[in-house]
Amino acid sequence: MNHTQKDTLLESMMEALISQGPDFFREMLTLMFNEAMKIERSEFLKAGPYERTEQRQGHANGFKPKHYQTQIGELALSIPQVRGLSFYPRSIEKGNRSERALKLAIAEMYVMGVSTRKVTKITEQLCGLEISSTQVSRLSSQLDETLTAFRERPLESEYPYVYLDARYEKVRHGGVVRDMAVLIAIGVNKQTGKREILAVSTSLSEAEVHWRELLSGLSERGLKGVELFISDDHCGLKAARKHVFPSVPWQRCQFHMQQNAQQYVPKVTMRKQVAESVRNIFNAPDKDSAMMLNQKICLEYRESAPEFSNWLENNIEEGLTFFQFPKAHRNKIRTVNPLERINKEIKRRTRVAGIFPNQESCLRLVSAVLCEIHDSWIVGKAYLIFDH
Repeated sequence: MNHTQKDTLLESMMEALISQGPDFFREMLTLMFNEAMKIERSEFLKAGPYERTEQRQGHANGFKPKHYQTQIGELALSIPQVRGLSFYPRSIEKGNRSERALKLAIAEMYVMGVSTRKVTKITEQLCGLEISSTQVSRLSSQLDETLTAFRERPLESEYPYVYLDARYEKVRHGGVVRDMAVLIAIGVNKQTGKREILAVSTSLSEAEVHWRELLSGLSERGLKGVELFISDDHCGLKAARKHVFPSVPWQRCQFHMQQNAQQYVPKVTMRKQVAESVRNIFNAPDKDSAMMLNQKICLEYRESAPEFSNWLENNIEEGLTFFQFPKAHRNKIRTVNPLERINKEIKRRTRVAGIFPNQESCLRLVSAVLCEIHDSWIVGKAYLIFDH
């Protein structure tokens, strides 16, 4: 939009405001927002509508309607879309984050059994707007739709590294409180180098069946380019992984292996020494050096800690797969630390609920937390750099 067009638009708006008074202010604000977002899209694409330039990056793809709450009421906006690229107008980005925060708050309140009437009062204090019970119910329904779409979205990029982990939450089922498994998968996008939440699921079924369903779901949604799975030695995961992705190597989490090793020593005083020995193997410069050191340590503990020596001999190679991959990536693919940090954030939210009333409520809250984490990752810095 050139200066002449801007000036003409501003003059038209001023004339309408003078002639129609304050009643026109909301319509004027809607018009201003819509025009500002069009300008943002043109700047993002480095080209105006129908303009042909060598600097153009991508193409406009119409508009998406959005109801946007403000202090002067609801505005009917038209959000500009861009084909094939990630774009969202800065003009309403702050409001968009607030809307997601509101939806997350509503999800948590529903999880804790707060009534619709109480939720309405709380959201009024949060937003400064009067929100009816019907609107609260509608927001909750929209949240479920959004989270379902997030969990089931197609995976169109390649993800060389995929991390898998499980945690457990208390849920009421059939009149009793049971442990429910929450399985999570994250991947590193080869094109961007950024982490993404790939999948989350909850189940009271057998461990292998649950893992197989999650991995099969990833495959059906288009997961490709996987070069390595990173996880702890979860029950049933190994069998499920071999069934769905039989040719993909596996890196066992080194941090958990160091912890597991301490369970095989006869004396508590030996635990620190054993953990350090295992850590030295993992810190070797290459796999051959690691295997030589492993043989030496196995012989060293053959008499004093035979169970540990046998365990180390039979399991150590599961923790050395990372040596097959670029040196610049090794520190990031040797453990499931990225998922451990996610689990801490989930725990911070779920401990408020304590015992979930059903499986659906747990999945809703965990999905909402993961969706927020995913959004922060894709606009943040790259986790790994790939040589394309």
